[in-house]
Formats: sequence, C-alpha cells, structure tokens
Amino acid sequence: MVQSTTYSEPGAANPDTASGSIVPTGSVGIVSPRTIAFHEPLPLASGQVLPSYELAVETYGTLNADCSNAVLVCHALNASHHVAGISASNPKDIGWWDNMVGPGKAVDTERFFVIGVNNIGSCFGSTGPASINPATGRPWGAGFPILTVRDWVDAQVRLADHFGIRKFAAVMGGSLGGMQALGWAVSCPDRVGHCVVVASTPRLTAQNIAFNEVARRAIISDPDFHGGDYYAYDTVPKRGLSVARMLAHITYLSDDDMDERFGRNQRAPAENGEYHYGYDVEFEVESYLRYQGEKFSTYFDANTYLLITRALDYFDPARHYGGDLAQALSVAQAEFLVVSFGTDWRFPPARSREIVSALLKSKRAVTYAEIDAPHGHDAFLLDDARYHAVVQGYYDQIAAKLGLPERQSTTGVLA
Repeated sequence: MVQSTTYSEPGAANPDTASGSIVPTGSVGIVSPRTIAFHEPLPLASGQVLPSYELAVETYGTLNADCSNAVLVCHALNASHHVAGISASNPKDIGWWDNMVGPGKAVDTERFFVIGVNNIGSCFGSTGPASINPATGRPWGAGFPILTVRDWVDAQVRLADHFGIRKFAAVMGGSLGGMQALGWAVSCPDRVGHCVVVASTPRLTAQNIAFNEVARRAIISDPDFHGGDYYAYDTVPKRGLSVARMLAHITYLSDDDMDERFGRNQRAPAENGEYHYGYDVEFEVESYLRYQGEKFSTYFDANTYLLITRALDYFDPARHYGGDLAQALSVAQAEFLVVSFGTDWRFPPARSREIVSALLKSKRAVTYAEIDAPHGHDAFLLDDARYHAVVQGYYDQIAAKLGLPERQSTTGVLA
C-alpha cells in the first residue's frame, strides 16, 4: 500500500537511469505524482458535502515498519504537492521546497518519509473547480463548495489512513501551510507529534483580508470570468488573475529587498535618461510585476484563487473560544517549532510571537526562532543558513526521540 520514491544517493551528481537527466547532489531525484481517490463523501464546514475527491501526492523516502517517521508538508497558496525533486514531466520543474527536503537536507529523506499533498480545491491534480462535477458531467466552476483549512485537514486525515499512518512525526508548512499545520494540531491532537509553523499567523488581520478582497475583485470583475463558469466559454480571466498576482507578489517581498533588486531603475530610458511620460512599463519593478502576473495567469485557476484566499480569511482557531488563542491551542498535544522572519510584513513576527505566547500560556512545548532575513515573506522559501539550521536541528531532535538512524549525509547545513 505504501509507495516510496527512489532518490539518488548523496555525493557527486548522478544520472537518473530512467530519464538520462543529471540529478543534483542532495536531490530526491526524478519524481512523479500519483492520484489517490476517496469515494466516501466529505462533509465541509460550510454545511456542503463533497461527494468524492482525489488528492495528488508525491512521497519521498521510505515509510518505516511502524509508520512513525512520516512528515506531512502542507503547501502555501500557489504551490502544490511537488515539494522536492525534479518533475518527470518537466526537468525544469524543481520542487518548491527542494532546498528543505531531501537526503541530508533539513528534512532528511534518508530518515523521514515525506508526503507532499495538493489541497482539494487546487488546480494541480486534486479535485477542484476545473474537475468534473459527477452530478452534472460538467466542470464544477463557481459551484465548487467553499472550503476551509479544517476541510483540508479532514481530507488529509483520510490520506494518512490510506498510508497506515496513525500519527505524523511532524506536520509542517509555511504561510498558508503553517495554518494547516496549526489546524492539524488542534483538530487531530493525537495524530501530530510535532507541528512546524513557518512564516504564518493564527488569523488574518483586516489588512490581509483587504488584500485578498482586492485580488478577488480583480478576478471577478474581469469580463472573461463569466461568473466563474469561464470553462464553458473556453477562456480564462487572465487580466484579473495577473493583477491579483501582482498585488500578492508585492506583499511577499520586503521594501528593502525590492529597492535593492529594482530601485528606481528604468527598463529602457528615453534619450538622455528622460522618462517616456506614459503608462506603459517605465520602471524595472513594473516589468517584473507584469511578468510575474502574466506567467501566473497561464497556469493558475481563477476559481482556485478565490477559494484559497477565502479559506485564508476564514482561518481563526480562537473564533469559537471567545478569541482566546491559548484556550484554542490547549487541546494540542504536539511540540511546536515556530519560525518567523524580521522583514515579513505580510505575516510579521508579532503574529508568530502571538502563537508562541498562547502555546506557553497553555503549557505546550515550543521552540521559537526569529530570523533577521532581508527577503520578506518569501524568505521561508529561500536559502538561509540560520533558518535551515534551526529546522534541521529540530528534525534531528525528532529523529533522536523516534530512534531513527543518525544523519549520514554531508549535504545538510549542520552535518
């Protein structure tokens, strides 16, 4: 029932015999997703029911005999199940957390069995708005049920059962993925040994909800949106998606990072360095944002964007506890690692410290690291020796508690 992924051993780069590609040192290698179908209806927080669903997953490493070494990685807004390695269908498609997950890396696949899962409602292989509604024979479109983080956790519980995993060694994620990790800790306390929350928040502020609403309005007001049923019109609301991505991307970067990368540099100054005095692309930062927006509009589903940003808005574990986060987290049995980044103004360190304070108040074990990195919210995806050392050290402790083999590879930051 358990399928493990073969990866290249650490050392010099190795050719993958199936594809002829060169596998970089420390990579899990060439990977392919698989789809797992669940036929039992899934009740949702909204009161709606998803009659059946499929989840796209990738796995790395090998599940041990007692299924105690499993790690679930939850993805952020526009990511997927492709966490690590090189996609078999596209050698340029490297997993979004490939610098974190692999043999000898912070989350060491020589010791842990790592599962990357694509959320329901997404557009990368799991059941979502573009999937066929069995009741109509047409794409779900705007009729796809509204989702919450709790719904994702409930769907993933069945995935854990499919693999025979009673308790995860750790559930981890960054940004929205960190919210899911928190959701696991409070919804399924006996099934999470450790909860790793990176660059996340216990709930969105009014400003963050406002950013999401502007992005959604950009999509909904696009003439090609057609009330969410654009599939029937063989079109895509690319303009709205592009603007939504541009807005979001600004919030992922710090002011200093943007200034260092682009400053006030003009893309193609007029004669004598003058401005062009118009509304076309004038500055490098404009060119960058337009590129990011247009690229995003070619692969991401607009209805998925609406669903996921709304799920972000709704997340608030303390909502049913009178706003008392400590009381909400008191049911957790896991130990916690919480990581924030000093220049992250989307989910600033104050939000992570709020989680830490609530955990301490509820007498939960927690380790906290605040990294002074210049890259804003996106820092959780990037290489930072201090950040990766914290995560690696934490997973070394988990491995020791579980009696897993000692780290053997030399590709990690601490080995």
